[in-house]
Amino acid sequence: MRFTSASIAAFTALFTPEIFADQTGNSTITLGEVNITQKAGVALSTENVLTSVDVMGGDQVEDKNVMNSWQLLGQMPGIQLTETGQGAESGKATFRAFNGEGYINGIKTLIDGVPSNVNSGNQRFIDMIFPLEIDYIEVVRGTNDPRYGLHNIGGNINFATRQGGNYVDSRLTYGSFDTREVQLAIGHEEGNIAQNYFLAKQDSNGYRDHSESNKYALGGKWFVSNDEQDFRVGLIARLYHHQAEESGFLTREQMRDSRTQSPAKNANDSDDRDMKHLSLHTDWQLNDDLNLSSKLYYNSYNDDRTITFTDYQSGNAPRQRRQWDEQQTGVLSNLTWRANDLLTLDGGINYEEQDNSYRRLRYNYSVPTDFDVAPARVQNDDQYTLRNIGGYVQAVIQPIESLKIIPAMRVDKFSGNTELQNGVKASLQDYGWIRQPKLSVVYSLTPEIDLYANWGRTFQILTGSTAPAYVTQGQVSFDPSINTGKEVGVKFRPFEGAQARVAVWQQDATDEVANMPSTGTTVGLGETRRRGVDMQITAQLNEQWTVWASHAIQEAKVVKAYTATGQSLSGKEVFSTPRYISNVGVDYRYNDDWKFGLQGRAQGSYYIDELNEQGKYGGFVLMDASISYRMTSTTSVDLQVKNLLDREYEYVWYDNFFWGGDDQPMFSPAPGRSAFVSLNMKL
Repeated sequence: MRFTSASIAAFTALFTPEIFADQTGNSTITLGEVNITQKAGVALSTENVLTSVDVMGGDQVEDKNVMNSWQLLGQMPGIQLTETGQGAESGKATFRAFNGEGYINGIKTLIDGVPSNVNSGNQRFIDMIFPLEIDYIEVVRGTNDPRYGLHNIGGNINFATRQGGNYVDSRLTYGSFDTREVQLAIGHEEGNIAQNYFLAKQDSNGYRDHSESNKYALGGKWFVSNDEQDFRVGLIARLYHHQAEESGFLTREQMRDSRTQSPAKNANDSDDRDMKHLSLHTDWQLNDDLNLSSKLYYNSYNDDRTITFTDYQSGNAPRQRRQWDEQQTGVLSNLTWRANDLLTLDGGINYEEQDNSYRRLRYNYSVPTDFDVAPARVQNDDQYTLRNIGGYVQAVIQPIESLKIIPAMRVDKFSGNTELQNGVKASLQDYGWIRQPKLSVVYSLTPEIDLYANWGRTFQILTGSTAPAYVTQGQVSFDPSINTGKEVGVKFRPFEGAQARVAVWQQDATDEVANMPSTGTTVGLGETRRRGVDMQITAQLNEQWTVWASHAIQEAKVVKAYTATGQSLSGKEVFSTPRYISNVGVDYRYNDDWKFGLQGRAQGSYYIDELNEQGKYGGFVLMDASISYRMTSTTSVDLQVKNLLDREYEYVWYDNFFWGGDDQPMFSPAPGRSAFVSLNMKL
């Protein structure tokens, strides 16, 4: 991989200069305003994770029009958005050269610090959150964060929602494709009791034919603290429902005819999804130096999806009905002891148990497929469990004011059982205790320059209900894939009102597996290497002008592996991984009432097959624009134009023999230029 002086000079940040933690000794950069109230039992903050950490405040997302909240992450540096655009299966956000295909789910997702990935590692619980409810979003890159284990391969994302405060905020939106949305957020805090409520409803006809979507979300939070403010307990509850049509994938010829069409074969494709969440949070300051924080949670995911992948007539692989029922219960507990100015000790344990079922039904050829008739065969009707116990300990050692050293160790162990439709019972692969040592260092060279470095290990295990995740008779066992990452970086202030960060990183994996439980696909990628350079800068030029930019250069390559037919994959790029991701933007505040914004996002093209023989696709350059006008002290209106230049771009995957033998790229076109007008009221 080549890093030219020009590309490094173009480095970035996507952040406005209202820096949350204006202090030395960390590697965190913040976009927008983040208000974290220091209440009872506050554990070590994310700024002590000495890697490339970005925090985006709620003021940067509350007025953004997105169909799904994972799209908000496109504002942040180095984030790849994989926009599959198939109803409720809309896509996801990834980084550090992990792609969004669903085969290698390398990003841990949390909501209010609660694990929020489904069994496969996909990020579907993010859909429960809408922009007006978000307080801030944290993105932690790399392998040195010891707080989480399962799915925390390349880093993690935490969506923190609003807690406490007194407000009544609402947003009404109408826009392209007959999109209608209402959001209502209410906060009431009096004495020691804080209540927060949220309601959202979104309906849209969609950019393409047969892509109507209807969803709603309800949420509530109730927290109580004592008079001394050293103990707090709270309950969070959420409900989410989504019904959506799926317009299907197009061949190259079909897309040339019409980018908005939905083929006749997809006329019955749809998704019906329900998700629930309930969590109990306690924070307890045992004394001035000792804090205990715990979370007990329950997540529920139910999904009924019908989809026709291709026009291929023979067999029944392309026409499927997939039904998930996943129930997660778990607990996380963290203890922090600030022994003295030199040493802080932090540790935690977690336990999660999943009780899941998965059914996959196959249907014979018809146009459109009739999913109400008896299926041609039932491929999966499985019941399976997954249990994870893990823990970590880390020490924050600060021998001098300008130096911070954080050694850490995390361990995880997994168990579980499955029962398949043919009566076969099996146990989960025995991975033993998976050890993950980590080390981080930051040195403040001057008040304006922080140098940091880290090294750490994370892991990947197989998921799903069948072999090879579970050891059936004669099944070959798999070791966990161990990822070893390292990073060096510098965070600095190049001039007054500006902040910047440059980081060089590398992540090596052993025995990596491309694993997609929903398709029963498990492909060994062997040894892989991901590496890159992340660059970001932001500057507030004066009271009116703010500019920012970011540029991430990355690659993911196979070091040593072979296909099932014996072809070498060594030196091949991991499919669906672009070589660069860029952001650039400018905000202009004309006066207290008028604000203008312009933002660009670009992504390189990528190979769509493991042998890198089918060409590159998926690159784009997009521009969005916005105008906001404050009519009164409580009311404002804004206009947003997305894809301002009306660029054509699409998500692309390779339809090979697995789906029926078409052996061709398949396309999901993204929307062209679209506009949305919103009315905002804050009381």
